[in-house]
Amino acid sequence: MAAPKMSFINLPVESLPRTVRFYEALGFAFNPHFTDETATCMVINDTTCAMMLTHAKFDSFCARPRPDAKATTGGLFALLLESKADVDAMMRKAIAAGGSEYRPTSDLGFMYGRAFADPDGHVWEPFWMDPAALPQT
Repeated sequence: MAAPKMSFINLPVESLPRTVRFYEALGFAFNPHFTDETATCMVINDTTCAMMLTHAKFDSFCARPRPDAKATTGGLFALLLESKADVDAMMRKAIAAGGSEYRPTSDLGFMYGRAFADPDGHVWEPFWMDPAALPQT
């Protein structure tokens, strides 16, 4: 089986305009080819995107009930950044744009991480890891 070329995370959001404003404030861009009044495609990197879907659009893909991300945790989305300073900068932007700190900072020396909840309650974990601390294979 061939490895996937791209990954798309699908998340329900209450308000697409609010969602776009929040993530643009963090520095993310959106792909207009996958954007309409019911969905938008946030580009995380060259191979990973997050599809932000209105509740109605998200519900059209699932037979199960949509969880309330402010009351339950359906996923944690970790983003590897290039430095501790980048992690802190993303957190400052997230808080300033209407997000909230999800848990205290974790600093293990070789790995540094923080977490924020976006306005819909989805939890993102920006982190940095020292590549020299990784086991060599």
